[in-house]
Amino acid sequence: MSGSEKIGIMICGHGSRNQNAMKEFAQVSQGLKGRFGDAPVEYGYLEFANPVISHGLDKLREQGCTRVLAVPGMLFAAGHAKNDIPSVLNTYQAQNPGMEIIYGRELGVDLKMIRAAAARVQEAIDAADEVALHDTMLMVVGRGSSDPDANSNINKIMRMLWEGFGFGWGEVCYSGVTFPLVEPGLEHAAKLGYKRIIVFPYFLFTGVLVKRIFSFTDDVAARHPDIEFLKAGYLNDHELVLSTFEDRVNEIDAGLNVMNCQMCKYREQVLGFEDQVGLAQESHHHHVEGIGGGLEDCPCNGDCDASCRDEEFCKQHGLPWTPVHSHDSPASLDPHHHHDHGHDHSHDHAHDHDHDHHHHPYPHADHPHGPNSMKKH
Repeated sequence: MSGSEKIGIMICGHGSRNQNAMKEFAQVSQGLKGRFGDAPVEYGYLEFANPVISHGLDKLREQGCTRVLAVPGMLFAAGHAKNDIPSVLNTYQAQNPGMEIIYGRELGVDLKMIRAAAARVQEAIDAADEVALHDTMLMVVGRGSSDPDANSNINKIMRMLWEGFGFGWGEVCYSGVTFPLVEPGLEHAAKLGYKRIIVFPYFLFTGVLVKRIFSFTDDVAARHPDIEFLKAGYLNDHELVLSTFEDRVNEIDAGLNVMNCQMCKYREQVLGFEDQVGLAQESHHHHVEGIGGGLEDCPCNGDCDASCRDEEFCKQHGLPWTPVHSHDSPASLDPHHHHDHGHDHSHDHAHDHDHDHHHHPYPHADHPHGPNSMKKH
């Protein structure tokens, strides 16, 4: 990294009500400091947690940064990476013309990420009794998205792991939005006759969904006592994950930042999603920006799904209360809250649209094995 301008690094996360997940995300950001010379590294979230992305950018601006290399803290490029984060960054840059923000690509399907995933799977195998690999099935659990390109990526990750280890079989299920969900996916897997099923959540951090994945694993395991279910750990701050983040930042600086847009549903007529070509790029998360602050002192020690964000509960425990889903409160909580969605980026989605902030309907919403997210127990 060279030049007279001062460079800063911005890691843009999704956010979670689970404060332990946020601590892990902050740990990753901390682990990246010092990898880019003296360039400062900050982070922020789209929703449900503080600091929000604009606050992280504020910190970089206050440190004199004039050029920011921003990367999405996302495994794959779906709506958050393609629409929400660029919208927030473009809005901020429009209001701070002295700062240039260059947006990088997601972690994606990368051999380093696959090696990190393999390490987590191997840890689970090493901690258990020996069972032949041919008698073992791998179930990789993805987050799930309404973007088929992102959903298909998890299948490639699974195949690389399946074939690399030589497991007897491998399949994919999802925590929400698409199909199959975890419980029907595991029930199907249980019918295949394998002695052991390894459940591997391909997630960066802990949180509500990882906890539910393991909870549903316990439920299915109880119904099939003849099958051993192993729970592999999520990726977290594995050294190879940090190295992939570093690669993404360096790609921006070297001018090699190329997001895979060949099968983007906003650019091409993807089977089943043809009506979404050219949709406007906008963030759907302004109304939950910053919600989650105050849960740092949650009686659950941060390891919960924010069920305690109940007004009476918060009053009783002296916690600040914010409605979990509100279009009013974030503006008062976050001075950088904006409704300006006028912007552009490489997908060039711009066209006239109603400003109603709803997600485009998922074409398989009635699928029998999904796509509603996993429910609480």
